[in-house]
Amino acid sequence: MYKQILVPVEIAHKERSGPMIEAAQSVAEDGANITLFNVVEDDVMVQIPEGAIEEAKARARMELEAIAAAAGIKAKVEVRRGRAPTVILAYATEVGADLIIVASHQPGLQDYLLGSTAARVVRHATCSVLVTR
Repeated sequence: MYKQILVPVEIAHKERSGPMIEAAQSVAEDGANITLFNVVEDDVMVQIPEGAIEEAKARARMELEAIAAAAGIKAKVEVRRGRAPTVILAYATEVGADLIIVASHQPGLQDYLLGSTAARVVRHATCSVLVTR
């Protein structure tokens, strides 16, 4: 069982959050902390003014809060900016996560060439990682 669970959610594919949250609930100890986490990607926002980035982060926070409410869970919500794999791993270390739950999908050609976020998290995490489909 786990006490500090990090659940990175890609807002564009928020439908994947259900199985991730169910998995978190099933392996969480009593009193565990579950954090729904989103990364506003830098490379997507390169030419967008800083104010727009803050707006994107605020929208992501609202989406995560809505996901938690719909799932009926009490979860911390955190949004950061950067490259998703790097930021997810850094935050996991920062909070002492003992489990990261990531969603996988059918890989496309770009995943074979560059590697998906989930694959990078699995390869580089210092804690356990659970991959849902």
